[in-house]
Amino acid sequence: MTALLNLATVAPHFIPEVLQNSTVRNPIAVSLGAIAGALSRYYLSILLAQKFGTGFPYATVAVNLTGSFAMGFFTALVLERALILSPELRLIVAVGFLGSYTTFSTFELDTFNLLRDSGINTAVLYWLGSSALGSLSLFVGIITARLLP
Repeated sequence: MTALLNLATVAPHFIPEVLQNSTVRNPIAVSLGAIAGALSRYYLSILLAQKFGTGFPYATVAVNLTGSFAMGFFTALVLERALILSPELRLIVAVGFLGSYTTFSTFELDTFNLLRDSGINTAVLYWLGSSALGSLSLFVGIITARLLP
């Protein structure tokens, strides 16, 4: 009990000190963004599976396209428009949220599963279509950010 009481009296002074260290702040920032990104992907996947079924990886396509757009939009705002954001906020959005929200590894797995289950035509259409539309979405995100006043 005494140790817990000692910790309670030291923690308010220790935690702000620890958070001044970027080696502690940065992983926390990435983690917070990752939680939000993963949950967004999860709930969007459920929603799209309920709406369109599971015969085609609609959620993966939707996440890859919206994630590519968001990455293009965000990076153009930060890098080209010199939007002043803290390093931690950049990490929360780009690495944490978008890193866990986008699904390139799932994209590869879905391509393999379509090849196995639906044949080469469906797998190649999905693979090429997602790649081309993802690149286009990234470009549209950049252009949209550049058009902002």
